[in-house]
Order: sequence, then C-alpha cells, then structure tokens
Amino acid sequence: MNVQNAGSISVSYNWKWYLKDLDAVEKNGLKVFSCFSCGGGSSMGYKLAGYTVIGNCEIDHAMNKVYVANHHPKYNYNMDVREFGAIDRDKLPEDLLHLDILDGSPPCSVFSSAGEREKGWNTEKQFREGQKMQRLDDLFFWFIDIAKKLQPKVVIAENVKGLTAGNAKGYVNEIFKAFRAAGYKPQMFLMNGASMGVPQRRERVFFLAQRNDLDLPKIQLGFHEKPILFGEVRSEGGVPLKEGSRLKMLLDNRKPTDRKLADINERLSGQYKGFTNYIWSDDQVCGTIASGGSYFRMYDGMGMSKQDFINVQTFPQDYDFIDQPPQYVCGMSVPPVMMARIAKEVERQWLRPGDSVAD
Repeated sequence: MNVQNAGSISVSYNWKWYLKDLDAVEKNGLKVFSCFSCGGGSSMGYKLAGYTVIGNCEIDHAMNKVYVANHHPKYNYNMDVREFGAIDRDKLPEDLLHLDILDGSPPCSVFSSAGEREKGWNTEKQFREGQKMQRLDDLFFWFIDIAKKLQPKVVIAENVKGLTAGNAKGYVNEIFKAFRAAGYKPQMFLMNGASMGVPQRRERVFFLAQRNDLDLPKIQLGFHEKPILFGEVRSEGGVPLKEGSRLKMLLDNRKPTDRKLADINERLSGQYKGFTNYIWSDDQVCGTIASGGSYFRMYDGMGMSKQDFINVQTFPQDYDFIDQPPQYVCGMSVPPVMMARIAKEVERQWLRPGDSVAD
C-alpha cells in the first residue's frame, strides 16, 4: 500500500458557482458513469472539468430523485450496485462499454474514524429508511467487478481517510489486489480539500486506476491552493438557537478559543461533553462536514445555515435539494471542486484530447 503525494499543475475553480455555469464549460469529449452517486457531488466535479456524465447508479430512492432533478442522466439505474453489476454485459447500453471513467464512492461509514470501524465489518445494517439491509465492507469489490465488466479506461474511487489506519490497511491491500485482478494498475492518494480550493479541511482517499493496456506513466497529484477561511464563505446569518435552551446558554458563553461544545461544557460544568459538535471561527478553514451532527458559528453563536453547508461543500448555488436536507446531501457527497481538480489532472495526464487511446 502506498499513499502518494506529488506536485501537479493547478487549475482554478471557484467555490461559488451555479449549475447554469456548466453550459459555458468547454467539453473534452470524455464520458463518465457514476456509481453510488448520491446527490452528484463527483458528477458535478467532472462536469466542471469538461466531462460528460452519461449516467448513474444509486440505491437510495430519495437521493436518486435529487440526482435526476439536477443532472438529467441519460442512463439512470435506481438500484443496489449489486443488481447493476449482475446485468449481462450484452444487455447494457453500448455507451457504458466505452467509458473513459467509471466513478464511485462506495459507502464508507464502517471504516470512518468516527464510526464503529472493525465492529461494523462483516455485518448487515439498514442505513436509510426504505433501504434493505446490506453489508458495506464488500461494496468496493462489487464496484471493482463492475469495472472488470465494463473495462473503462480509468477507474476513480473516493473513500474515507480511515482506510489508511489500523486494520483497514489490510482491506486496502485487498482492494489493490482486486484492481490488479480486474486488469488495472491502481494508485492511492490522500487528499485534503483545503489545499484544493475547497473551504473545508476534508481529507479523503482517492484510488485512481488505469487499464493495463494503456501503459501510461503513474499519475502525479498535488495541490497547493490558498486556504479559504470560513469567514470568507459563511452566510450573513446562521440558524437561531431556541431561547432558554441549554444549547443557547452554552453558545452564549463561548470564547474565541473554543472549538467544540465540549470546551464550553468543561469550563462551565467540568464535564467534557459535546466533543463532536464543532464551532467554526471566521479565521479558520471549516472542518469536515458530515451528513449528521450539529455545527455552530463562532461569529454569532448560531447553527450553520443551509447556505453555509452549500458554500463549504462547493455545491452550486442553484442546486435543487427538493425535500432533502442540504447538510445530508452535502455531507454524503464529494465536493465538486475537489473532484474537478482531480478529473482535470486525469484528463491532462492520462486522457488528453487527441491521444490515440484505444477503447
């Protein structure tokens, strides 16, 4: 297992943008299909970089509805990725057999440092209302099986930093073996959104694998964008806290050095409670936004607003969340700007227009 960090050329993307801006992006003629697409964070990143995302596979009906409303995919598979993977190759659209990139973010909560980790491995759980019971730790291998069937030129997979820690390192070795058995040369990178033009310290692992017959040099990834502070992107006002509530009392007693509710609790009551409830200051880069939990603003002692989540995650300003909470959709997604930068390097180094790369 080898986590790589290297230098590369930077491409500028703005954290504040609109879906309508995609109409002006010059297309590069490269096609992508996205698995575990959720609300389409990675899909929007590819589009910002000039790719055409022709379809998706998403198990969650509510998330798929949001994806379709914002992306209008040519091929939409609202099903378990295992069901998609079981479809005979000759029954799939011809487009899917000539992909430039197969994208995917296999569900990763059982490997997250904030989750159960080993206790959740090899077990079935129901992760969203209306979904069937499913294991998560084997989905990565189903995704690689899909790559083996479709044989895209490149496979890109995103996952949590927790994959690089403890016993999960053995799991990563198995992922590398599966990629190689499927006919790919894999690389793995640990990336931080804060150095990629994302107003968030979101650390994620990215697997990039090229098909063996392409015989290309190893890709080099490294980004050094100026950090974007929370004060530069937060909305004018946050979400007010209930008058008379303990939560409001705690935030009213905040100090500039506090980083979590636990810091205030410890000072007032001697109990260190609320260590997962963060308080973001204007002079710092926002930390990783999860799909659940509570986040607060030092500026006004209020909760983070919907606009805050959109801005910090670099989601488009005109994104239609329909009936889904922005925090949930954003927290489950790859920041579009983060994926755009990686996708542009894949185009530049592996899939440059004009290269004679055979399907």
